[in-house]
This record gives sequence, structure tokens and C-alpha cells, in this order.
Amino acid sequence: MDSLSYLKKVSTEGHLYNGFNIIAADLSTSKGDVVCYYGNRGEPEPIVLTPGTYGLSNALLETPWKKLCFGKQLFMEAVEQSEALPKDVLVTQLLDVLNNEEAQLPDPAIEDQGQEYVQPILNKYAAVCVRCATYGTRTNTIILVDANGHVTFTERSMLDKDTSRWETNTYEFTLQS
Repeated sequence: MDSLSYLKKVSTEGHLYNGFNIIAADLSTSKGDVVCYYGNRGEPEPIVLTPGTYGLSNALLETPWKKLCFGKQLFMEAVEQSEALPKDVLVTQLLDVLNNEEAQLPDPAIEDQGQEYVQPILNKYAAVCVRCATYGTRTNTIILVDANGHVTFTERSMLDKDTSRWETNTYEFTLQS
């Protein structure tokens, strides 16, 4: 089943779950790489993404939050340097992007959405990485796929609810054609 068909199937049951986003891809097809997106809080149908760079947070694709735009900028800077970097350094840089805690304020979209929050909490929510014991980033995933279909899958996860304890695991494999 191709990515778009899979996401169409998922979308028929999307209403049964809390908010989520999913990206699925078919790599190296006769049409090139095909990347699709579905979020159950937005459009009712999945979409095929045109080539480019997108920002995705815990809201919908390309939500115009300053933290999302800032994260995209940091990501693009890492990508621009990527060919000159060893893979482990690139993964570290990408994890740094995902774990950036600099508040991106003022941001009218965040402030409007978080009117009931006091400023110190709002500052945390306005960062790429929200780090709280009961809310925020629990896992970061970096997936690198080279031209030969070799995949490096790195996941960094919080242990229990302790924001100071993290575990990183890396898996490598080759995609089947």
C-alpha cells in the first residue's frame, strides 16, 4: 500500500484519537520520493507534499508560530552544513535543534492561544522544545536516509517523567526495494 492510500485509511478513523500528525513516505519510486501528511485536527484528507522544507510541531503542519519558524531556520542551517559533517555530528546538531529551549516571544499566535497562562509558563510553551515534567517533548527522532537506502534512526527519549534523564538509541538498516 502506498503512503497516500495508507494515510487515507488512517484518516477514516482519525476522529477516534486525540490530536496527532503523521508523515509517511515512499522513497525512490518511479515518481521520485513521495511524502504525504495527515493531521486529524485539520483537513479531512491527507495531502501529498511538494518538495520543500516544512515545519511540524504539536499543531498542524506549517502552523505560523515563531518557534516553528525558528526551528525551521535552525534545521535549514544544519542541512546546509550536512554534507561536510560526519553523520554522528549531524545527528547531534539536529537533536540540538529539537531541544532548543529559547523562547520565541513575542508571538501573538502563542500569546493568543495561551491567554490563561502566566508569563513564565508561556515562555516555556514558546520554545521549540517544551520541557516540563507533565507536558512537552518526551521523544526526539532523527531519521537519515542516504541515496542508497541506508537508514540511520536515532531516538532520544525521556526516562519516566524526569526531564534530566534521557536515553538515546540508534538503529541502522537498509530499506528493501
